[in-house]
Amino acid sequence: MPLFASLEQAGPLGQSVDAAVEWLLDHGQGFFAVVQQGIQALAIGLDRVLALPAPWLFALGVALAGWRLVSGGFALFSLLGLNLVLALGLWEPMVETLALVLASSLLALLLGFPLGVLGTRQPWIWRLLRPGLDLMQTMPAFVYLIPAVMLFSTGAVPAIIATLIFAMPPVVRLTHLGIRQVPADLVEAGRSFGCTDLQLLWMVQLPNALPTVMSGVNQTIMLALSMVVITSMIGGGGLGDVVLRGIQQLDVGLGFEGGIAVVILAVILDRLSQGLSPSSQRRGR
Repeated sequence: MPLFASLEQAGPLGQSVDAAVEWLLDHGQGFFAVVQQGIQALAIGLDRVLALPAPWLFALGVALAGWRLVSGGFALFSLLGLNLVLALGLWEPMVETLALVLASSLLALLLGFPLGVLGTRQPWIWRLLRPGLDLMQTMPAFVYLIPAVMLFSTGAVPAIIATLIFAMPPVVRLTHLGIRQVPADLVEAGRSFGCTDLQLLWMVQLPNALPTVMSGVNQTIMLALSMVVITSMIGGGGLGDVVLRGIQQLDVGLGFEGGIAVVILAVILDRLSQGLSPSSQRRGR
């Protein structure tokens, strides 16, 4: 009995983390309330925008984007896949999931891209960022749900916060990598023409690093989708709820339908985000 009791209690490190979370709860309520309202407004706004067009119009728009960015075969797949989701009665959960993915990915890009750029400008910043990124990428996904629930209760907001932390490392790493891989002669040519650091970033480094940066964007979106499904455990909603109900009720059919809808959405997001890459567009032409 003492052995099991000791396993259930946190050690010194865990107790320190608990103390830090309690301190944040005591002293940061105002800040967390502002963050919660802002993220909730973003999630609700995206959900309303995505739910505004009729399903057939939404599917047609996605198919046209797929035809323009990827191929005609992918456009047909998108059209048939989205109609299958509609026929399964999972259109609203799919839209909710898409809104959560877009909200968390947008926040991850807004935070991760500047961090990647700063890491190339200041080596000491990158030395501080790299261990944190390693921790974020190797920590089990379920662990992120605990502080998110403690700080923001349950619902879409903690789901987006946990997804943001889980999905941000790729865009930071690949932004840093892409800028570092820009040939030195191009950088020197930009400096010889009198470019400032900001002009050099926007006119020389980012255009050449864009394929690598877009790979980071693609990975961030896909990680966000995988995490959004997990966050159904804390009330994230969407297709994750469908899969979770299938597990709780031991309903294989319901879980399979939810999984198929997730796969269709994942393939569409993956191919469209890849199609936005300049290298993919050049191959298409």
